[in-house]
This record gives sequence, structure tokens and C-alpha cells, in this order.
Amino acid sequence: MVQAIAASCSPLSSLPLNARLSPFRCSHRRSWRPVEASRSTSTTTWKHSMFIGTRPVLKEGALSVDGKDVLTDVPENVVVTPLTNSSAFVGATSNVEGSRHVFTLGVIQNIRLLCLFRFKIWWMIPRVGASGSDIPVETQMLLLEVREGSDLEPSDEPSYILFLPVLDGKFRSSLQGNMADELELCIESGDPAIVTSESRKAVFVNYGENPFDLMKESMKFLEKELGTFAVRERKQMPAILDWFGWCTWDAFYQEVNPKGIRQGLKSLSDGGTPAKFIIIDDGWQDTSNEFQKEGEPFVEGSEFGGRLVSIKENQKFRRSENGSLSEAPTDLKEFVSDIKGTYGLKYVYVWHALMGYWGGLLPGAEATKKYNPVLKYPMQSPGNLANMRDLSLDAMENYGVGVIDPATISQFYDDLHSYLVSQGVDGVKVDVQNILETVATDLGGRVSLTRQFQEALENSITVNFQDNSIISCMGQSTDSIYHCQQSAITRASDDYYPQNPATQTLHIAAVAYNSLFLGEVVVPDWDMFYSLHDAAEFHAVARAVGGCPVYVSDKPGNHDFEILKKLVLPDGSVLRAKYPGRPSRDCLFIDPVMDGKSLLKIWNMNNCTGVLGIFNCQGAGSWPCTDKKVIEDAASEISASVSPSDVEFLEEVTGGSWTGDCAIFSFKTGSVHRSSVEESMNVTLKVLECDVLTISPIKVHNQKVQFAPIGLIDLYNSGGAIQAVDIRSKSSTSGIHIKGRGPGTFGAYSSTRPRSCTVNSEEREFEFREDKLLKISIPARTSSWDIVISY
Repeated sequence: MVQAIAASCSPLSSLPLNARLSPFRCSHRRSWRPVEASRSTSTTTWKHSMFIGTRPVLKEGALSVDGKDVLTDVPENVVVTPLTNSSAFVGATSNVEGSRHVFTLGVIQNIRLLCLFRFKIWWMIPRVGASGSDIPVETQMLLLEVREGSDLEPSDEPSYILFLPVLDGKFRSSLQGNMADELELCIESGDPAIVTSESRKAVFVNYGENPFDLMKESMKFLEKELGTFAVRERKQMPAILDWFGWCTWDAFYQEVNPKGIRQGLKSLSDGGTPAKFIIIDDGWQDTSNEFQKEGEPFVEGSEFGGRLVSIKENQKFRRSENGSLSEAPTDLKEFVSDIKGTYGLKYVYVWHALMGYWGGLLPGAEATKKYNPVLKYPMQSPGNLANMRDLSLDAMENYGVGVIDPATISQFYDDLHSYLVSQGVDGVKVDVQNILETVATDLGGRVSLTRQFQEALENSITVNFQDNSIISCMGQSTDSIYHCQQSAITRASDDYYPQNPATQTLHIAAVAYNSLFLGEVVVPDWDMFYSLHDAAEFHAVARAVGGCPVYVSDKPGNHDFEILKKLVLPDGSVLRAKYPGRPSRDCLFIDPVMDGKSLLKIWNMNNCTGVLGIFNCQGAGSWPCTDKKVIEDAASEISASVSPSDVEFLEEVTGGSWTGDCAIFSFKTGSVHRSSVEESMNVTLKVLECDVLTISPIKVHNQKVQFAPIGLIDLYNSGGAIQAVDIRSKSSTSGIHIKGRGPGTFGAYSSTRPRSCTVNSEEREFEFREDKLLKISIPARTSSWDIVISY
């Protein structure tokens, strides 16, 4: 049985010299209070992990963290390499060499745990449980919650232990459990010729009181220790993140064509939500497919047997010599120039696979022979085969992949990307990235091959594009994640499936939990969605709180502009939150999809406010790779307790004049509610219903007025419109100044009715409601504003 880890706020006299103390709160007690104006407002938080004695150690057959046993019955071949005062590497040794080993690390029981595991070769999903047998094969992140006290009387405040399987030399690690509740370590090279008898630094283990800080600090440490990837905050962010986009995939699939693209861009623009970037997805390239003959019945999976014939566009986007009457443009360059000029597009991205196309390059083709492609038949590891097979990979295993010679991969990417730049293309979405682990035999193994391809790809992006213009996709293996030096956006879920009602809730939950891990390395991409769909608002709100790129894949003319205008400003920009949206702390170890009783809460921050999305994901679909079934008789409505304290890092926007209370604005009801930071309120939602709360700290102006800005209350992420607020606590002559952007209705909590309000120096009428909600109309076509509220 796993014992709990003690957590307490120790007196200052016991702190080591380099300990950091936050004046805002002691993070592991979750106690909140206002900060006096004379006190520092630093967001740095002291952590218990700074104390000597918390580091993981092997002791009498147990892996002990902070003096408490986490794993018992640890075999003698398990080794621990201490690192910091709270962390260590864990590995194991064997008497024989091999390209794949499965080591037992010890028994894990009676503890709340969260796993992120690859249920398909391309994609991760979460799994919660209480013992080793609940840990799936191909687990890439394991988080444990430990509490002080007994099972019957646990402490209120838990601590957290994080296991991250990493890359050790030429071997990639993953975790899994077995029916004996043992935690197992799997290491593999992906090449029978690459063998070892040990992996001493296979799993990074760390401990802390705040799970989000723990994840961030762990990834920063691994960034420095491994030297193979960079964390998100040190990367250049592509400009598309701040603009609304359109992807052609679910609009046309592989039948994408210039006429349809023009129709889609026009209908979005005419409706008042112009797309400012486009992703021309699969279907624009020059490919050949011997497995699907024209005029013959469609063969399922045959589309994944296609191979790239050249790096240029196909005949749909390039007029043939005798095609003067064709609707096709002269070439890709003419088409890109036309849609940019006609529809005001800022960025045009195109899709390609990591190996060029699904089936790689066509061996023997005149335009591809310089890259020496060789037909190889992918082979999956036993770990992937233990979970869920995927149609695309099944087809590639059958048809083979024209694998580019690694010695020519830099040349291939440079040729492809330089050609695209010459055609006016601004960036790429690079798909099918995990294919490398299946073709690594005789090519140095999966880790080395991934490093070589990833370096070549990112070097080409740097040389050819101006804005770190790449979206990565189907690359959720740690082979790719821990080689992500530059790429800043990565798809964080399986595809959006508009025709499958059972996957709508799974999609939202999967991205939120995956973002705990992926969000430290990249901006998680929540994928496209339909704005005209039964689950459209569910997806739209998720993007509003996700801090992610916002783009739809509507068919031309099929749009719900009422929903789109709650996401997109008239100039095509979006109100993007600051961080990756992640589950609230009390949601980390529950199942918001299948337990029949829990709502999912996703938190984020803006410049001046917090934001909390609340979703009822119950009763619609079942997680893959589980014997459990969705609770069909789940309650028609589910309630959950919500609080300002659900938003992590709220202290970033409280400041010295904070009263200790917050204004909470519900988008769903349009009402504002005042609450202390620890006070809770209930939210009740039906299946596939959601709400989004703007949480704004109430501050004192002129020693008497209590004020909290909310933002553009007609948009889902209201507070995202606010860029800066000046609330002066001791000034009797100036008003409150709020800078922001976008037209609509500005809202704020105000304890007192204002004397006057101006927008860009022009006095405006305002509404002041009994619930203290102040509403000011901002004229249409106003791109930015400076509001002054005088009392």
C-alpha cells in the first residue's frame, strides 16, 4: 500500500537559503488572501520540493519519495540516479542484450493516478485508476496523487508524484501495468541491430505540491538534461495563432479544389467572420495510387497507399498545356496570390506528410529518384499492437511506404519547402509523423531516425519560412515530443469526426488532459470543427478557453455565424487565452466522460482575467481500450461546484488593490456574481452543454469604488478582449482606464454607478444593472478602444 506524503507550511526559520516564498499564498495549502499594496506581487511560489530528503531513493525494496513508499517489492535490478532534491532518474539492468526489454519496477496500489497513453500509434488519451493494473500499455505520462493520513481520513491537500518515461540514448521508454499491480518499464530501439542490456535513465521521477508547477519544472529540467527539445515558452509563436482560419479537410476531404476553396472563403467573409489563414489539406499534391483504379469500386484504406510523384501541385491546381478552358488556375502561385488578394488572407498553409505522402515517395518516378526512396513495410511494436489498431497504418503495412533515404531527407524538405515559398505559400502542416518508429529497422532505430528527420524538417522551416510556420500532426509519441526543438504547434487529439456523435465529448476531454503534458512543449492544437453542427458550441467554447489556434472546416455556405461571431472579431482576429487550457486540479483524477457524475472544468488566463470552461461530457461516448461502457442512464443534468480557485495562476492578475473577491460572469446566463476566491457556486449542465465563466479580481479604485473588468460579454472568452487596466487606489482625479480591442458590448462589475463613460474620448451611454453589471456599447468597426470610466 502506498503511503501518503506529508505537506505543511513550514516556518520561515526552516527554509533553506535559496527557498522562494510567495506573498500571495502557500501553494500546497491553496489558501488565498489579498496582497497589501506595499507587498510584492511576485507570482513565484515556494515549493516543498526544495527541502532535502524529498528525492526518490531505493530503500529496503521500495521506491521512496519524501520518505514515503511509492513502489513496493522493487526488484534488485532497478536503479535510481538522484538528481535534484525532489527528482531522480529510474531505470533497470538485464543479464541479456536486446532491442526491447520489459522491466518490473515494483507494485503500485491504492492511489489515485492519471495516465496519458497512446491508444493508437498516432494519438494519446487519458485513463484514471487506483493501481498498477489500471495503467495501460504505452503510457507516456503518469501522475499520482498522494495524501497525508489514512484512507479513511486523508488530508485535505494532496501532493503529486510525476513519472515521465523519456529517451535514453537510442532507446525510447514507456510505462505499463500488469494484473499483479506491477508498474513495468518498456524500452525499445525499433531496430533489432540496436541492442542494450540496461537503461539507467529511462524514467524521470519528480515530486511537488502543485501539479501544474510540477509539470512545468520537470519539463524545464528535462529540456536542460536531454538537450533534444525546447519548452513552449522559449519558442517563436506562429502568427496564425491570433487569427481565425479555415481548413479544407472536412469540407472536401481529398476532393479539395480551387473553386470550392474560393466558395468557402467567400461565404465566411460575407458572413462577417473572414478567414485570415487557410490550410489546404490533403488533395493538392501530385500523387499516384496503384491500389485504387479509376472507375473501380472504392477500396477502404486504399487512399493510404498513394505515393508522391513530384513536389509540385496536381492538375486541379495547375492547368495543363492543352487545358486553356479548364477552371484550374495557371499554377499554385497564381491561385495563392488570387485568394490572398481577393479574400484578405494573411497566411496560406498546405498539408504534406512527413514522408511526403501517406505511402511515401514513388520509387522510380523521375522527380523523386534523387531522394532514393525504398519500399518498406511498417512494423508496429508490441506496445502499439496491445492497444488499438488504426486503418491508415493497417493499409500502409499492406501497401508499403516509399521511405526517403535519410541521407537525402534534408534535400527533400528544402526542395519541397523552397518550391512552396516560390508559390506564395507561407507554411505547412506536417502529418503522419509517428511513421518513423515503424520503419526504423536498418536505419539506426526509432530514436535516431526521428532525430534525423526532425532536425532536417525544422532546419528547412527555419531556412524557408519566416514565422516558424509549421503545424505538426500525428506525432504524439515521445520520440517526436522529445525532439521538438522548434515546432510550436502540435495536434493534441485524434481527428474531429463530424459524423460520429460518440466522439464529440471524447475529443474535448482528450485534448484537455493531453495538454497537461504536451502544453509544456507546444501549443496544443484542438483541430478543426464544424460551426454548423449539434456539438458546435461545445467545440467553440473549448477553443475559446484552449489558448489554441481557432479554425473551422465548414463546407462552403454551411456556417453558424451566431456561434462564429462569439469567437471571431470582424477583422478576423480571435481572443486567444494565454496558456494551454487544462483540467482544473479537482478534475485531474476523475473521469468526466464515463463516471456519470462529473463535469469537466478547463482553466486558462488572459492578460487581466481568468477564464473557466465547464463541460458536460457524460453519456455520449465511451473511451477506447476499456471494457467499461458509457452510463446510458446518466442523469439528464449534472451539477458541479466551481470556484475562482479553480483557475490556477489567478495571482498573476490580482495586484495590490485586490479586495480578495472576484466577479464571475456566466456567458450562458449573462449574469454576474460576486464571490470570495475560495467560495463555491453550483453549475448545472445537460449532456453536451457547456458554460464559460470569466473570473475577474475585484479591485479598489479611489479608495471607495470596487471594480472588475469582464470584457466583451457577447464573446465566449470575454476577458480576452482586455489588453490593460489601470485602477488607481489613491487617485481622486482620474477614472479607470481599460484598453482593449473589438466592437460589441463591454461589461464590468462596478460597486457604484459611474458618473460617465467614454470610448476613445467620446462619451457613451451606459447601462448599470442591479447585479452591478456595467454595460457600455462599443461601436461597430472599432478595432481598438480606450475606455475611461469616471465616478
